Amino acid sequence: RLETKVKITNLPEVCTVKIYTVNGKLVRTFKKDSPITSVDWDLNNFKGIPVAGGVYLIHVDVPGVGERVLKFFGGMRQIDLQGI
Repeated sequence: RLETKVKITNLPEVCTVKIYTVNGKLVRTFKKDSPITSVDWDLNNFKGIPVAGGVYLIHVDVPGVGERVLKFFGGMRQIDLQGI
């Protein structure tokens, strides 16, 4: 109930995933070097502070192949504290 995360899937074995706000501010960076084809983003910035709901740009850079930019819209839900 308290965990929120986004799974970025269909990634190659080696790549760099950078998440930006729409005004170009870097939110988080993931360097991937494993056969697992996804990265889990816990919706926190690089300092561990939860991000606000809104539009984010996900930049995937694959060395020797190219890069791709994806748009992500996240609506943050309220924390469900029932039963704790």
